[in-house]
Amino acid sequence: QVQLVESGGGLVQPGGSLRLSCAASGMIRLYTMGWYRQAPGKQRELVAGITRGGSTNYVDSVKGRFTISRDNGQNTVYLQMDSLKPEDTAVYYCNAARVALGYDCWGQGTQVTVSS
Repeated sequence: QVQLVESGGGLVQPGGSLRLSCAASGMIRLYTMGWYRQAPGKQRELVAGITRGGSTNYVDSVKGRFTISRDNGQNTVYLQMDSLKPEDTAVYYCNAARVALGYDCWGQGTQVTVSS
């Protein structure tokens, strides 16, 4: 399994942008990668995912605003977040999954707060 470390969170005004990074200790090319978020009192939800082949998917609420990407050479996954809204406020978690083998692992999370 890989160890995941997220960074890039912080406080931003509505309409602003942030770029989250997820640095892995191993070869992420073997993994399906995803960004999840959990707001207070809510369940954790998948925000964006990217397969080993580079196919992406997004929750409807972030489509057109967020972009997930991966750099297998740097073992890093990114989440570019533009046009941020207060409802995007949450702890964002990176996930690495070996779907065929049935296991995954998580980072420790990074707080994103969108507020004026």
